[in-house]
Order: sequence, then structure tokens, then C-alpha cells
Amino acid sequence: MAEIATSFLTPARYNRLLLLVAGLGGLLYGVDVGIIGGALPYLEATSGLNAGQISLVVAAVLLGTVFSTLFAGLLADAMGRQKLMVASGALFVISIPIIALSHGYGSLILGRLCQGISAGIIGVVVPLYLAECLPPEQRGRGTALFQWLLTLGIVVAALVGMYFSLRVEAVARLHNPQLLFAFKDAAWRGIFWVSLPPGVFFMLGGLLVAESPRWLVRRKRTEAARQALARSRQAHAVESELAEIARIAAAEANVTRDAREPLWRRRYVLPFLLACAILAANQATGINSIIFYNASILIESGLSDVQAHWGYILFTLVNALLTVVGVLLVDRKGRKFLLTVGTAGIVASLSLAGILFWRQERQRVDVPAVAQALIQSRKPGPQQAGPQLRFTPQLSRQWLQQAGAGIRAARPTALSLIYSYGNFRCAAPVVRSNHPATLKLNRSGCLPANRVIAFFNGQMGNLAQARKAPLRIRHALLTPLPGRKHGWIMALCLFCFVGFFAMGPGICVWLALSELMPTRIRSNGMSIALLLNEAVGTFISAIFLPAVGRYGYAPMFFIFAGCTVGYFLIVVLLLPETKGKTLEEIEGIFAGKSHEKMEVRPG
Repeated sequence: MAEIATSFLTPARYNRLLLLVAGLGGLLYGVDVGIIGGALPYLEATSGLNAGQISLVVAAVLLGTVFSTLFAGLLADAMGRQKLMVASGALFVISIPIIALSHGYGSLILGRLCQGISAGIIGVVVPLYLAECLPPEQRGRGTALFQWLLTLGIVVAALVGMYFSLRVEAVARLHNPQLLFAFKDAAWRGIFWVSLPPGVFFMLGGLLVAESPRWLVRRKRTEAARQALARSRQAHAVESELAEIARIAAAEANVTRDAREPLWRRRYVLPFLLACAILAANQATGINSIIFYNASILIESGLSDVQAHWGYILFTLVNALLTVVGVLLVDRKGRKFLLTVGTAGIVASLSLAGILFWRQERQRVDVPAVAQALIQSRKPGPQQAGPQLRFTPQLSRQWLQQAGAGIRAARPTALSLIYSYGNFRCAAPVVRSNHPATLKLNRSGCLPANRVIAFFNGQMGNLAQARKAPLRIRHALLTPLPGRKHGWIMALCLFCFVGFFAMGPGICVWLALSELMPTRIRSNGMSIALLLNEAVGTFISAIFLPAVGRYGYAPMFFIFAGCTVGYFLIVVLLLPETKGKTLEEIEGIFAGKSHEKMEVRPG
């Protein structure tokens, strides 16, 4: 099919097709990451899931990416790069109806896992395919295009979320709670449906391109490799490049150099540990959680629903624009310079955001006894699976007055409710008094289905006793909401955060990973480091909402800032500058060798 469809293309046009397909892969990856941000407020409001379950739905993408990242390289070698790209696009397409038609927690998790698996494969196989297929003079452009369109995919996801936010606001003016609930339920499903076309286009684009000529040579399919090269190279260059590919493949097959050298030598251990530390620290900045929960953070900072979605769009635009700046500067200023500036800026931005939230959250009032008494006085209706609590302005004022906080009773508040059955604690979604909502505290939404799930959720206790234990309100935290000005100052902090991240860690971390690893351990070392990167991101996303519900945003932002201080020190004290150095010269640094060739070459 690919041969027939592209036979009329000149090499220049075919290479543009390769760039387009790669760009669609980056766009799809960005949509994968960003789509949950716009859908999350409506999913929280209508799904009946508690904060822990919502966090796991968000983190399921990262969990799927953890598994697929580990095996993507092996699958690319076994199946071929082009077939794996098509398969990853198909998996994303399948995930959309699973999520959008979901009416339960399990199908949401399954669909999000499929999206994560697709994203993990795309993140590995598309850059690999580009490196092996594009002419040398276009490889840098291809990698930059993939990275930039990844950030643009997050912008697209934000615009989709904004469109639905405006429609929800229009329905809210009708003052019909049932209609508003139904429309919010349709909104988060619609957001996922709209993300379907990029997956379809990427899958179809993958069918139009040829397999990697280097993979074909390794499979002894020389004639197919010649035909693949003929599509992207001028006729006079095909045979010489094919001969070079075959020579290198033969040398790799027969390589014996360093075959018996132990892997615990400093030349392997030091760069491997440094790469792992950098990737783990990259996630510990909180980048994924701040992207995923951006709209919710801004709403809690004082912005309205629509204003928060506009803030998220600006957030993603800053991310995309500063990524371009990073691409332009990385070969001029160097990796270490951009990482140093980026991590320093992140520390300052996160610290200021933490201070703003601390000033807001120190006014919190905890009224668990009042909430417990109210819930116990109400019996569940015949259609209810458990106790329910509708949080309204009247209820907020009543609780604040009973707690002796009448001076703040006139202000809108946010309610963070922590409850338990036995030893198993849950955090209900945060609700605001100026947007009345009903919290469902049913036992099935709090308790894990079995002991295995309980273990992986980090919850220890007697599950059998918890299924019979009464509901207990542990904390009912009322936080006065600040005004719009406070919300936009917080948005500015987040813009600075993502701007410094985009032009520093966002660009440099992948270059540092590929350049630091010695040739002998590069593929396996990169897989392990990427696995650690995704595992840290999954853990942070899974605990984020429950931790915020219990302790507030301020401690989380201060923790992220503290981790980034460690990142800054690693970069300043341990990371060598790799700009202008060959891979062999970089290996020599970690082997303890010093020679004049390690000087940075001009240009």
C-alpha cells in the first residue's frame, strides 16, 4: 500500500511526508498528555469517583507509558518501526470509545491505560524511525518538529477543553441543575471524542510510509531497504548509503570489543546513574501533575471555570513558544546552561506559588464533628448507595459560624472532605460553595476491590472489617477562596514555571539521556532510565489529589521546589557539558580520561 500511494512522490516530497507523520505522532502524544486537563473538572463533577480514583484515572496514562516504554524498543526490533507506529495509532483510536462510552471506573482505567501504552510506544518509535529514515541534514529538524508538535498537541487539547467550558457556562445560566449535570457528563465524553481524529490521521499516515531501511538491512531484506532508501534519497546516493548501512550492520553483528568488560566499571555506572537521576528529577518538578490538574489549580486559586480554562490555554501556549526558544538555544548555549537556568527558574516559580497557596490555606477551618453529625442525621434515600452531602453557600456559612469563623462566612469556600471506612481513607473531590455540588461518600467508591489493589494503592488494613465499618469523617476542611486577582497571579507563576521547564529540562533532558549513555549500554540503559522517569511521574500523579485534599496545594508545591533544588545541584555539580563533543569524548569523561580533544569545538 505504501509503495503504491507514494510512488509518485519525489524524495523531497516523501521526506516532507515523513516529517508530517512524525509531527502527527508528536501531536498525538501531546493530546494524550493534555486531554485530561480539560475533561477533569466535568469528570469529577459527574462520575461519582472519589479523589483517589480520579487520581488513578489521571495516572493510568503514565502507568501505561511505564510498561510500553520498557518494551517499545524490543517491539520495534521485532515488528519493525513502521508497523509499530501503525499499531500505536490504532491502540489510541480504540481507547477513545472505551473512555467516552464508559459508565464505570474499570473501563475508564482500561481506556486510559491504552492511551498510555500508545503514548509510550510513540515516544520511543517515532524519534527512532526519524533517525533511521531521514537524511542526516534533516534529522535535527525532524526531532525538533516532533517535540514542538508535542507541545502544540497540549495546546489543541486545551482549546478543546475551552470550547466545552464555554458551552457549560452557557448551560449553567439556565439554573437547571439536572440539565447542567447531564451537559457536564456529555462534555467530558465529547472532549475525548474530539481527540479521535489525530489518532486516525497518524494511523493512516503510518500506512503510507516505508519501513526503516536500517531495520530492513538487519533483517537481510536488502532489496526492500534499497527501495525504501530510493524514496527519500537522490538516485546517486542510494547505493553508497546502502553499502554504509550494510557495513555498519555487519560490524555490529560481529562486534567483540568490550564484550567481556564488566558493567560495573565507572565508565558505565556513573553516566547511567546520572541519567537516571536527571530523569527522575525531571518528573519530581511536578510537571505532569501541574499540566493534568492545571484548570483545577487555577479554580482553587480564585478563577472561574471559564477563566481557568483560558489560563490553561495560555499555559500551553507558553509551553509551546518557549520550547521553540529552547530548540534554538540548545546548540548555541549548551545543555548545562539551559538546564541550570531552567531549574533555577522552576525553583523560584514553584516557591512563589507555594507561598501564595500557603497564605490562602492557612485560613483553613477543620469541622469534622459538624460534618459527621450532619451526615449521621440523614438517611440515604432508596436509590442511594451511601451517604450524600450537598455543599451549598448556606451550608458553608453554617459550618463556619459553628466553628467560630464567622468573619469569613460571607466568602465562597472550598470543601476538602477526608473520610474513612475502617482503616481505609478516601478524599472526596474538592467542591466550592459558589458552585453547589453533591458529594457521594459510598463505601464502594472508597474501598479497594481486593487486597492486591489495596497494596498497590498503599493502603493497609482489614478489608473485611472495613466493609462493615461505619462512615467516619476524618477532616472537613473549609478554605476561603481568594479573588480573581489572586488567581491570575497564581496563573502567572504557573506560566513562569512551564516557560523555564520548556526551554530547559523539557528540551535538554532527552538530549542528555541519549548523549550520556555509553554505546554498549545505550538501548537498555535508556529503557531503564525512561522506566524510572515514568514510574516517578505515575507515583506523583496518583498521590497528588489525595495529598492536596489532606494537606493543601502549598506543601506539594514546596516539595516540588525542594526536589528541583536537588535537580539544580545535580546539573551544576555533576553534569558535564556535552555540546560540541563526540560520543567517544563524552565516554572518555566518565572513564576518567583527559585529553585535548575534549575541548568544545567552535561552531
